[in-house]
Amino acid sequence: MEDVAREAGVSGQTVSRVVNARGYVGADTRTRVEQAMQSLGYRPNSAARALRSGRFRAIGVIMFSFSSYGNQRTLDAIAVRAAEMGYALTLIPVESSARETVAGAFRRIEEHAVDGIIIVIEAHQLDEAEVEMPHGLPVVFVDSNRGTSHPFVDTDQAQGARLATEHLLDLGHETVWHVTGPAKSYSAERRRESWRATLESRGREIPEVISGDWSAASGYQAGVRLRAIASVTAVFAANDQMAIGVVRAFRESGRDIPADVSVVGFDGLPDAAQLWPPLTTVQQHPEKVGVLAVDALLAELDSGEHVQTPLVGTELVVRESTAPPHVSR
Repeated sequence: MEDVAREAGVSGQTVSRVVNARGYVGADTRTRVEQAMQSLGYRPNSAARALRSGRFRAIGVIMFSFSSYGNQRTLDAIAVRAAEMGYALTLIPVESSARETVAGAFRRIEEHAVDGIIIVIEAHQLDEAEVEMPHGLPVVFVDSNRGTSHPFVDTDQAQGARLATEHLLDLGHETVWHVTGPAKSYSAERRRESWRATLESRGREIPEVISGDWSAASGYQAGVRLRAIASVTAVFAANDQMAIGVVRAFRESGRDIPADVSVVGFDGLPDAAQLWPPLTTVQQHPEKVGVLAVDALLAELDSGEHVQTPLVGTELVVRESTAPPHVSR
């Protein structure tokens, strides 16, 4: 680093700021330092930096599912935010909620040189697995309310489900049917309970819940069941993919969307606006969740104190898949 400082004509402290991505360095000065590093073939030694600073500049991420849109966007945001803050990621995927699988993931992450851990696993799965959390490392949960001993970051699932259900009731539908996510999903449970509470608060009949697994195929199967019930005029699906399947099932049976049946999804998939009809959906912001998770973890690393974050809000995006009941277009 002394050689780099001499080559760039700056102080050793300035080189340290550039290498560790900490503190302000002017653009021209940063460029000179980076050019000197390249010219001299300097590469920061992570082990030496860890010994000097007590930090590995790495974050561990344990994630249960890569298939959901929300998890994909959250992981992308975690990676981008971590890089902005000068941290690398160590990713440990978890294939099932079995005790040995989750415990094995925790053991593996503790073997890596990480400063803290972000866990993106449904709280039900962790509770059923009955495994101990990693010791001696800051931990932040995403998509969970397991928050008595660790910070958590989450979308306001209840708000989103309430917005979807109220929208359909305000259009004039007598009640709203619901296609829920998997039984073990905490997100699905919060959306389902908010849907139920909204109907109860408005004095409406609460129909039978139809179960899905987040996939469009399960949404289609749910739609096949729902289209056999003549009184169904409004459906709130717990994610956009299942909503897509529901729409297909009704249209195959000759029932029009939205003249005969209104459908609302949840997630805000970018392609939802390109469907026919364009899908009304609850827009969530997994990119904000990812950023807040990294910031909460780094804040705890700096201060040693838990930083609890507010729930990330949602918005209802109204498109052409919803209308008052029995209105032709």
